[in-house]
Amino acid sequence: MMDWQPLSLTFRLAFVTTILLFIIAIPLAYWLAYAKNRVKPVIETLISMPLVLPPTVLGFYLLLAFSPNNAFGQWLDASLGLRLVFSFEGLVIGSLLYSLPFMVHPIQSGFANLSPSLKEAAYILGKSRWTTLTKVLLPNIRPSLLTGIVLSFAHTIGEFGVVLMIGGNIPGQTKVASITIYDEVESLNYAAANTYSLILFVITFCILLLVYLVNGGHVKSYWK
Repeated sequence: MMDWQPLSLTFRLAFVTTILLFIIAIPLAYWLAYAKNRVKPVIETLISMPLVLPPTVLGFYLLLAFSPNNAFGQWLDASLGLRLVFSFEGLVIGSLLYSLPFMVHPIQSGFANLSPSLKEAAYILGKSRWTTLTKVLLPNIRPSLLTGIVLSFAHTIGEFGVVLMIGGNIPGQTKVASITIYDEVESLNYAAANTYSLILFVITFCILLLVYLVNGGHVKSYWK
């Protein structure tokens, strides 16, 4: 009988990660789109690192940072009561960092491609920055917002290296679908591995197809 828990955990992780990324990415992408600052290239580079960095590298350093054997991990445990290694919360933080560019880049591109007259007209009419952002700019970059949301969700579903390094393989807590597939292959249980893989394949295909259909049959390249 198929165990649905890894799939349930995977989609819960993707859902939580996507919501948090959306909240984080909007102000960050806004700043990157309009700021003229010497620090900006450094911030953009750090955000883009997960696109080229092996996920095990990021997972390894997160494992070291959050370990109770290190100062930062000890402080988290003593001050906040947080044990992020081998926990769902640790998976969320790892997923946030690893999927960050998939949310930030589309939204940043959407802001950058807007006509400057939109902001100027809103300010002339006496609109605040918050009102301008929420009532004028964001409604005009809906395709970019959808792209960021869908890509982040799909990317989180497919994570393996980061979640394995920081979360391990604990059933019901950190054993997501990608790790389950690996375990089934290691056990030579190809039928179960195929079932999990096929489910993820179909869902990911449908998610990406939605982006193409909504964005007029194409997805722009957001990666610099």
